[in-house]
Amino acid sequence: MTATVRTDEELQHDVVAELAWDAQVQPNEIGVTVSDGVVTLTGWVDSYARKWAAQRSAHRVRGVRAVADDIEVRLTGTVERTDADIATAATRGLEWDSFVPAEHLDLTVANGWVMLRGEVEWQYQKRAAERAMRRLSGVRGVTNLIAVRPPARPSPDDLAHRIHDALVRSAETDSDLITIEVSGDTVILCGTVRSWMEREEAERAAWQAPGVAEVETRLTVTV
Repeated sequence: MTATVRTDEELQHDVVAELAWDAQVQPNEIGVTVSDGVVTLTGWVDSYARKWAAQRSAHRVRGVRAVADDIEVRLTGTVERTDADIATAATRGLEWDSFVPAEHLDLTVANGWVMLRGEVEWQYQKRAAERAMRRLSGVRGVTNLIAVRPPARPSPDDLAHRIHDALVRSAETDSDLITIEVSGDTVILCGTVRSWMEREEAERAAWQAPGVAEVETRLTVTV
């Protein structure tokens, strides 16, 4: 069955509704424009966590091809923190997260912006470290420069086979529309997906395979 193409006006209406539905977002301070399926978010919020939540809300809407997040983080007096305070809280956040090898990471904070460096063996560890930073009061943004350095390196054919099996198992992806290429420890995903969330699920499945150091996602969202 052919999917119905959604107009920019319909997408704008649904993104605004999704922002209002998400209790983590303050929709009255966020503007939404849509052009050719690409959503642009503007305005301001009082925390980096709300900025992230707004971006995720927009990605959830069916028919959205991409999101440009131009939301500004404006901290109020009650949540202002010094860089030293943020650095202390960030260090503890990494140490208290059981998924994060904090001993292999370094962080710096400048003007409320956290920068993460170091090496981990798995992508989920890199994401867990960034997730811990997003939740901290006083953070204006996060730059994640953590490198993934897997200890194992299976053959390209074995790696592609494992990722394909994961896509077949997933209820959120159509493996027939996705092709997998492997070059060294880099996985390249090509093809089409039905939503941005399906795109992310395919990328997540690729990162779960042992030996993956980089994933290039060339998937096109079709509506």
